[in-house]
Amino acid sequence: MDSAVLGVLLVAGKLTHQENYCQQFRNDKRCQLIAVTDETDVSPERRRLNRELATELGIHYLPDLDEALTRDDVHLVSVCAEPERRGRILIKCVRAGKHIYIDKPMTPYLATADAVSKVVKKMGVRSQMFSFIHQPWVQRARYVIESGEIGRLVALHADCLFAKGPAGNAKLGSPRRAQYPPQHFTFVDSKAELYAMGVYALGLVHWLTQRVVKTVYGYTANYFFEAHQRNDVEDFGFLSLTLEGGLTATITGGRVGWSSHGGEGVNQVYLIGSEGSSLIDAYRPRLEVYDTGLPWTAPEINPQDPMGFWRSTQKAVNTQPKRVFAPFSRLIPAKSDESYFIDCILEGRESEMNAHQAAILTEVLLAGYQSAATGTVVSLPLPRS
Repeated sequence: MDSAVLGVLLVAGKLTHQENYCQQFRNDKRCQLIAVTDETDVSPERRRLNRELATELGIHYLPDLDEALTRDDVHLVSVCAEPERRGRILIKCVRAGKHIYIDKPMTPYLATADAVSKVVKKMGVRSQMFSFIHQPWVQRARYVIESGEIGRLVALHADCLFAKGPAGNAKLGSPRRAQYPPQHFTFVDSKAELYAMGVYALGLVHWLTQRVVKTVYGYTANYFFEAHQRNDVEDFGFLSLTLEGGLTATITGGRVGWSSHGGEGVNQVYLIGSEGSSLIDAYRPRLEVYDTGLPWTAPEINPQDPMGFWRSTQKAVNTQPKRVFAPFSRLIPAKSDESYFIDCILEGRESEMNAHQAAILTEVLLAGYQSAATGTVVSLPLPRS
């Protein structure tokens, strides 16, 4: 193999974000997909889904992660295992000397987040967690801050609300009772959305400000989906943060239903400065297109994936893209998040969303859950046992 080509090992297959990540790695000429693998004791269903992705990609399925990590042609591992086991897999990959591309969030456990960050530093490998920071609208927000056109940044607010899923069946009237620490994060028909979506908004605040979070106030709720209520996970979360230097920030993260937005969802940042303010929206500027064609309709519910999490299951029910919003940002050529990580590896530099940054976000999210459960403001850092 050419020394400039990175061999990519995929941990976990279909019905994970690996369906998206593997395509981006395959599209980068500096990469070669080697195999799909996983832990030996995964469920028969997970093993089947792993094999299916390997077959579709035309690569091997290696059922033993430990053996797969001994291969000399593997340089980089893309890890999309479930949140509860993701951290231990990342540690194993790093100890084998492999670079790691991490599904978001990195882990729901504080001790594991610390451990991943430490072992990455010790082994000297590169790491990156998927985020929004390389998208054009987020880059535009950083330019507005650094240009000084709104003066000194005083406060900011970020929304990341995903417009997917059959909303409107939640039973309103009973405030959510959050528990800490949260126990489960991902089900077939729901996710803990402050964890799954709030990490995007929190990542934007962290990257745009480069400030340490001092205090967190959190709130979680069930507004939209019966499945989230049934599984005792929130479909909406809110965090209010104080950062060093007196900066304040708020975020929302959640899932709001297919029909709530003309695109993929509300993804935007409000910047408030000493001399002005600015709203940076992923869908602005845009054209809005209306014609005599049939309006967009929500897809049939796929019992394997009622919320529309995964590419393959939505393709199976012929989910159509929404066509009313045509944002100009789609006309701007942009690298994928995965290609930025390849740049970091080949150029020998750290990613701006590496394992250390991902561990910081885990701690803030956990502080948010603790605050939501207790109704109090939580100070950081959290105590270590």
